[in-house]
Amino acid sequence: MDITEKLAILTAGARYDAACTSSGADKNVKRSPGGIGNTVQAGCCHAFAADGRCVTLLKVLMTNYCVYDCKYCPNRVSNDVPRATLTPDELAGLTIAFYRRNYIEGLFLSSGVIKSPDYTMERMIQSLEILRTEHRFNGYIHAKSIPGASAPLIAKLGSVADRLSVNIELPSEQSLKTLAPDKDRNSVIGPMSYIRNRINQTKNEIALFNSAPKFAPAGHATQMIIGATPDSDFQIMRLAESLYDKFRLRRVFYSAYVPIGSHELLPSGQPPPLLREHRLYQTDWLIRFYGFEASEILDPEHPSLSLAVDPKCNWALNHLGFFPVEVNRADYETLLRVPGIGTNSANRIIAARRTATLGFAELKKLGIVLKRAIYFITCSGKYIHGLTLNENAIFQNLVAGSRRETYKLSGSGGLATQLSFFDEGFSRPALEDFNAPARVPFSSPEFSNAQEVGVVIESREQLAAITERQLPAVEDVAMSATGQM
Repeated sequence: MDITEKLAILTAGARYDAACTSSGADKNVKRSPGGIGNTVQAGCCHAFAADGRCVTLLKVLMTNYCVYDCKYCPNRVSNDVPRATLTPDELAGLTIAFYRRNYIEGLFLSSGVIKSPDYTMERMIQSLEILRTEHRFNGYIHAKSIPGASAPLIAKLGSVADRLSVNIELPSEQSLKTLAPDKDRNSVIGPMSYIRNRINQTKNEIALFNSAPKFAPAGHATQMIIGATPDSDFQIMRLAESLYDKFRLRRVFYSAYVPIGSHELLPSGQPPPLLREHRLYQTDWLIRFYGFEASEILDPEHPSLSLAVDPKCNWALNHLGFFPVEVNRADYETLLRVPGIGTNSANRIIAARRTATLGFAELKKLGIVLKRAIYFITCSGKYIHGLTLNENAIFQNLVAGSRRETYKLSGSGGLATQLSFFDEGFSRPALEDFNAPARVPFSSPEFSNAQEVGVVIESREQLAAITERQLPAVEDVAMSATGQM
């Protein structure tokens, strides 16, 4: 098998791993003066697949051979698929070749488990050491730690990679036992604890000695598969919140389960829950940056996120007593609770109102998403003229604004996949109409007529049935990319 065939198999095998993002790490160029791949922080160029996933870097498996039989994994030992393995020299050479052609700025490396976790990790480390030493490659590298690998090998991997991740895979221990009997909770939690402690230790060493070696400077992350098990959104977000608190993770990634087999324990005959995945990312953003707790957004009596509106709007609709918020007096934390006001726009409001009294025209100039915010704010004690304020009217207008343009799939309308170096037209943008202007629910710039709504939904149940299989709206994807909710 030649290198091109291996690459085709191993990049295809890596497409379901969603834990791929820009680093946030500042490169230590003193490590290899004159080397290639030196970047400022977050030095990764991004492309987007049609479902909004980031597919940057050379995203590849070391091997898709695996001794484990995880029912949800296409590379499981019982699955009859073409197999391939890259040698450390081949992997390093491919990365450099793609970098020199300006296809990539870094590497995302994962692997199946061949022979044993330690044997697999040794080969991964050897590949990265060739890149760092022989090729003097200083670009961003995200590496997956193999569950069950020994602590010394994790330490060595963290010394050559910018970010590490250990996939928790499924939201509950019971689900893990059912679908991945070869793995257990300790094989995931143990490495997470070790990485957290080692990162903290390294920070203390660097505080004393600036030349101390770094360990995973971009932190660590994990991934959960969504929709393969009956775990609720409430369970998933409580687990994510706990992981952030206990292990100081940089990111928890959520990957919609793509049916890839017919095992009796897995759901069949249903599309990937991409909209549910999108809502989980939005909730994750609220927990990390907006001061929300998972228990505020979901609870055991309401364990599922709304598919009709984003979680911040849904929280606001369920807590109308918290509103209206007076933008000229509210503090930063209160402003963040208003739909349509993000972290940047909240800071702009606080800065601008020091010198002027803000009205709706000024808020629009500051970047506030007024078609969401107008129902929940007042300017100098006043609402916009003609606004209808009841839960059903607010709900219908929020839905009309956020779901008017559905997020279109490319090609024939099937599930979008990871960009491939073998696809015709690889260099073309994969996200269609990302910047297409979204229509607003009111026709006039001043939003003076609250009755001109383009889409009217009769009930939440009706909308839930319509949106169950829909993808995120263009506007929703842009909102998540900019952090404005």
